[in-house]
Amino acid sequence: MPISIAVIGGVKMAFSKTLAEMEQNVPDSDARKRLTALFDEDSFTELDKFLSADGAVSSVAAGCGSINGASVYAYAQDVSVRGGAVDKSAALKIKKIYELAAKNGAPVVAFFDSKGGDINEGMEVLADYGDIIKASAAISGVVPQIAVVTGVCAGAAAVIASMADVTIMTEKAELFLTAPFNTPDGKLEGAGKAANAAKSGVADILAKDDADAIAKAKKLAAILPANNISLAGNDEFAENDAAVSASLKGAALVAALADKNSVVELGAEFGTAAYTAFASVNWATVAFVATDKAAKLTAADSAKIARFVQLADVFSIPVVTIVNTEGFEASSTAELAGSVRDAAKLAQVYASATTTKINLITGKAVGSAYAAFDSADLTFAWENTYIAPLSAEAAKVFMGEEVDSTPFKAASLGMIDGVIAAEDTKQAVASAVDMCSSKRVAAPTRKHVNFVF
Repeated sequence: MPISIAVIGGVKMAFSKTLAEMEQNVPDSDARKRLTALFDEDSFTELDKFLSADGAVSSVAAGCGSINGASVYAYAQDVSVRGGAVDKSAALKIKKIYELAAKNGAPVVAFFDSKGGDINEGMEVLADYGDIIKASAAISGVVPQIAVVTGVCAGAAAVIASMADVTIMTEKAELFLTAPFNTPDGKLEGAGKAANAAKSGVADILAKDDADAIAKAKKLAAILPANNISLAGNDEFAENDAAVSASLKGAALVAALADKNSVVELGAEFGTAAYTAFASVNWATVAFVATDKAAKLTAADSAKIARFVQLADVFSIPVVTIVNTEGFEASSTAELAGSVRDAAKLAQVYASATTTKINLITGKAVGSAYAAFDSADLTFAWENTYIAPLSAEAAKVFMGEEVDSTPFKAASLGMIDGVIAAEDTKQAVASAVDMCSSKRVAAPTRKHVNFVF
């Protein structure tokens, strides 16, 4: 049996195990199965397989591979190893994945399934989590980060998962900051569950099980750009011959405009008066926002749209906003909840975004909501739309008469660039995105805007 000798800190240490013996200690766990399933067949290369603080198997599996031929880095917490406890070795492996992804300009997919930090490390486990948080923050906006929560994700791990650009949760998964199961008032029903995380906007996508979550992560990784200097697009999608009509709204309209089977919706259970989705248009990735209901936008709707558009902007993905709304919700409850600040965040994001912005007014565009969206490079409107500072009812009360709210009036004032028939929308949107594909904006020098999302 071969014996290797290493000198560490002046102390000779003997390693007498063979590669075969070391491999026997590595479990064929769910964590490794998830990574294998994520990547193209036979493309997964595990890194730091034998790295561990105490010589035992690490609680994290990590490596790289390809998805649809493109490089992706990934790690997966292994709940079968000490409950997936995070320790120094786990933190080192995860940090390396983030660093390699940044150096090579490739996305990161992270699987969360752990009971928490390794308490045997004492306070050092806090530093371990802090190192992971800093590593994730360092590459935010540089390469896409996708979190997939398949089991328990608690405390600092929940923070890390929520820092990702997109968070996917399986139905059985749990995500919470502190143990939410009991309060002074008794047990909280559904606390930490995926369904509630989706309703609160923490989980962007729900999946039935591991296989479904992995499939959704792969599709998302394929449609997002590799990094913040690469163009987003995928030629795997088929051309869509669906017709557009004035009866289509929201998700149905986006589905008709996008390439077949390319749509990836985010935040379906949160801010339900707004629809947000990535999709492909002529094989170029586009971020669709649709205020697809005549209902007024709530604080949740504003927060959802703002975060989505900011994500699109950081990776230079064109934003197509389909506007059909009567404005922002007006109620004492909304004001007390600080809805005006969420509306301000929405306006701030649209105004400061330097990516291509195309607006399509398909119904109502009223008041402050119109103003919040009014920073597009090009704006089109269907011929029977309503554009005005007040609703028709309010205009009669305050002005005693109806206002000229037609898109032709808006066009005469230079507020919109064209009035189009519904059936011409697909060509108009595709041409507008292509027309602005070389857009360049020199933004003022600053650290960042003053809103936190």
